[in-house]
Amino acid sequence: MKKALQLFAALLVAAIFIGTFAFLYINSRPKPKRYETLEPKRQDLVRTTVVTGKIEPRDEVAVKPQISGIITELLKEAGQRVEAGEVIAKLKVIPDMQQLSSAESRVRLATINHNQTRTDHERQKTLFDKGLISANEYEKTRQAFDQAREELAAAQDNLAVVRDGASRSNASASNTLVRSTISGIILDIPVKVGNSVIQSNTFNDGTTIATVADMNNLIFRGNIDETEVGRLQAGMNMEITIGAMHNVRFDAALEYISPKATEQGGANQFEIKAAVQIPADGNSSSSGTPAASSLIRSGYSATAKIVLEEARNVLTIPEAAISFSGDSTFVYVVRGDDHAQDYERRDVVTGLSDGINIEVRSGLEADERVRGNEIVDKK
Repeated sequence: MKKALQLFAALLVAAIFIGTFAFLYINSRPKPKRYETLEPKRQDLVRTTVVTGKIEPRDEVAVKPQISGIITELLKEAGQRVEAGEVIAKLKVIPDMQQLSSAESRVRLATINHNQTRTDHERQKTLFDKGLISANEYEKTRQAFDQAREELAAAQDNLAVVRDGASRSNASASNTLVRSTISGIILDIPVKVGNSVIQSNTFNDGTTIATVADMNNLIFRGNIDETEVGRLQAGMNMEITIGAMHNVRFDAALEYISPKATEQGGANQFEIKAAVQIPADGNSSSSGTPAASSLIRSGYSATAKIVLEEARNVLTIPEAAISFSGDSTFVYVVRGDDHAQDYERRDVVTGLSDGINIEVRSGLEADERVRGNEIVDKK
């Protein structure tokens, strides 16, 4: 009985050893690879690039005063619409003392001259009425008096302009009234009532009272990498998406490509500009959002999608099915049924790729199938 048990134990150990060896051997053998089967199809391919940038008004004007002074009243606020010639602010003049002194001196001299010529004119008129002098002599004194009167009026107007910023003859066009030079939306008013402002001249830029822009004439400004700028040309269509305005897109036309690169982040970038096309009815080109254009603000971040190349109704396969060897491009064409796993290597000529699918120009027929990615068993 004891021998039988020993024999059984030995056989059991041997069976376990052999079974383990067989299991390890079977699992160590390489499993046959299995691949996806892909079918070519005809479709349109479009290669695009995306450029980031901003939406800006084409014309943005800084409104500055024509005289130096202190702001006494602001009639407009940022965000309001203003027409060309409309008053934005009122100023109180701070006269230059040298100019004021000169203007006052001119008025005094003109007054003396005016009084003297008036006396001469009255004297000559009395003599002329009595027939004691000729008409020619009388006309000379009258002309001198008229000139002196005009000079006095001009001197007084000049003094009023220097002292008050406006004269009696042109009060409606007073320099103390700061007017918008264009029609548009006020983007910013960086000053407050009580601020001192200076006029723009050859020595300084002057104080900006307001920034006004036409928000119906917008451009997209962005930068594109040097590897893609060579494919661009003026007139290309673009689709603008504004990040802050969900589901709102506008068409645009590329109108400017910078001839000079700027280095940004170690890469050469070229500035581009495109005219944003806002429909007359105020709707965006694709979303149908009412009055979308009225919500656009200067400086909004935006992205522009540009179509670089396109191919219509071409034979395509997933780009993962393409293999490369040196300068040659090939695919593995399925022979027989899918389960046979029998493939024929065949050279093909490829064309446009959109990053997912690639055009096959020759070497493959529409009714053939090709090998795709390997099927990985996750068990």
